[in-house]
Amino acid sequence: MKWLLALTLSIAAPVAAAEPPILLRPAQVFDGVDPKPHPGWEVLIEGGKIVSVGPKLTAPAGARTIDLPGQTLMPGMIEGHGHLFLHPYNETSWDDQVLHEPLALRTAQAVAQARATLMAGFTSERDLGTEGAGYADVGLRQAIDQGVVPGPRMSVATRAIVALGAYGPKGFEPGVAIPQGAEEVSGIDDMVRAVRSQIAAGADVVKLYADYRWGPGEPSRATLSLAEITAATEAAHDAGRTVAVHASTAEGMRRAIAAGVDTIEHGYGGTPEIFKAMAAKGITLCPTLAAADAVARYRGWTGTGTVPQGVFDSWKAFHFARAAGVPICMGGDVGVFAHGDNAREMELMAEQEMPAAEVLIAATSGNARAFHLDGKVGAVKAGLLADLIAVDGDPTRDVAAVRDVTMVIKGGVVEKAFTEPKRTPAVDGVVDVILKRTFTGTPRPAAAEPEKPRKR
Repeated sequence: MKWLLALTLSIAAPVAAAEPPILLRPAQVFDGVDPKPHPGWEVLIEGGKIVSVGPKLTAPAGARTIDLPGQTLMPGMIEGHGHLFLHPYNETSWDDQVLHEPLALRTAQAVAQARATLMAGFTSERDLGTEGAGYADVGLRQAIDQGVVPGPRMSVATRAIVALGAYGPKGFEPGVAIPQGAEEVSGIDDMVRAVRSQIAAGADVVKLYADYRWGPGEPSRATLSLAEITAATEAAHDAGRTVAVHASTAEGMRRAIAAGVDTIEHGYGGTPEIFKAMAAKGITLCPTLAAADAVARYRGWTGTGTVPQGVFDSWKAFHFARAAGVPICMGGDVGVFAHGDNAREMELMAEQEMPAAEVLIAATSGNARAFHLDGKVGAVKAGLLADLIAVDGDPTRDVAAVRDVTMVIKGGVVEKAFTEPKRTPAVDGVVDVILKRTFTGTPRPAAAEPEKPRKR
């Protein structure tokens, strides 16, 4: 009888109408792989995937055509280092978010912040820890996947893992258990247990803290041993998960490299030798320039005058990494600053002389490759998921164009409908000339690599 009831229900249930094919006609396509855009290319999507890409495509019967004049169509961007369960530290301190904000409040904030991320053109995000919100990111990922709430495709790290006593919040009566921003471990067996339990609970990526500050006012020091990081990496890789490691000291980075992790986050204390070792193993750096910049501004820096040491260290590490040939992730540690402002990291990468097209590649196919998503997203290529955005102008010349997202498509569904930018008649002629030059001119040469980070 059970099978008969199931059959009856399946017959009676309404079937959602299939989305018609969509033919997109932008001024040009940036495919996420080739640094040069392709003027005149079009993209056909159907069934949630990209069907064909190229010039003068023929729309099938019943297809919907969307003209995108003056727009660049490109892959949906991938945020490489975010924390949807955090909000800017100048609103509420990290300690107070972890200790005093109810989980329901933090989840509601994460829902709103997921939508802001998607509307900013980021159709995927690697979310590297809930910072005290447990496994709530797993539930948020499920809600997004089920269409309950809008947001990016999420790869989540759940609780993340730290050495016992090394993280925070701190400063309370010794011996009193205080809620922590990550799961504490001590020893190899405990580490493997934590890795496996987080994966079982839904983690897509394992996040470790190789170093941190043992006490207030102290510098960061290596916390997890090489043996602990190695054991975690082996357990994660056995389960088909990648490993992301917070490391801001040379020793923490050295241990992470020796363990064979997949990405290193921050890397502010890296030396040329450390970055050469990273490059030799193909380990990706997520430089998080925007996090250092944001923290400095919260402390009063205005972007001029003497550059704070933390900001300078982030610039220096970025240049060392690029000179060594380290693969670069685009990830800003969003949550330290506002979600939806993800492009801030891209602008800072460009300010530090990374050519705009390389920044775009890092945010699309580069991140997809680093996170093992390159068979699904990150490029405008037939067979991949139809995660696409339109931006006004040419971001391969000026990366700030990604702030003007005029359309968002995720999985073939239009999440943000195209609205043609309004231009006043007085400047229409000028804009037309700019667009004509943008889409037909010769790309400007990339700036030469400086020996030292330049100061703003």
